[in-house]
Amino acid sequence: MLGVVNLAGASPQLPELTAYPPRRSRVHEASGPLAASFALWTAAQVGADLLWIREGWRSEQLNPLGFEGFDPSRLILIQTKDQTDTLAVAEEALRDGAVPLVVLELTAGIDLTAGRRLQLAARAGGTTGLCLIAEGMGSNAAETRWHCRPVFDPQDSTRQQWSLIKNKSGTIGAWHVRWDSKAHRVTVVSPARE
Repeated sequence: MLGVVNLAGASPQLPELTAYPPRRSRVHEASGPLAASFALWTAAQVGADLLWIREGWRSEQLNPLGFEGFDPSRLILIQTKDQTDTLAVAEEALRDGAVPLVVLELTAGIDLTAGRRLQLAARAGGTTGLCLIAEGMGSNAAETRWHCRPVFDPQDSTRQQWSLIKNKSGTIGAWHVRWDSKAHRVTVVSPARE
């Protein structure tokens, strides 16, 4: 079940990671080189089955085995003909509610009407949607928008920076995070030394 998790418990000096995991019954967006990691870590942390929708012509492949903590047997991958089909499948999946987390890779921007249709479907199904987008391609209908990038640290290859750049329900900010395999969750960590 997706809900609000206070990830600041590890250290009182670290800021709380707000708006994570993404709110249920809403559609969110993630961009940047590690947007796929954001989606897989979210599914792993909340123990959710994951429906991943993408256009079949794309040459890059998703390798869920490369993400510590994520069980690949929980992934259903759907390949569509084009973005119109991607949006249609996502809307039906969000409305149905059978899978708690629906990820859709978008190759072009969507207008407010399409974004709003996804939001209404997510609300009807009680499902969380996550659109993986290119930078600058977001929809005004998105509840939150994240930018996810690697942080290079010779001692921790899982370190990332997640920036919350849009949040309809609260504040924005940036956090350094990593996957904690023992706790089976994303944890906030101190920024790496330069």
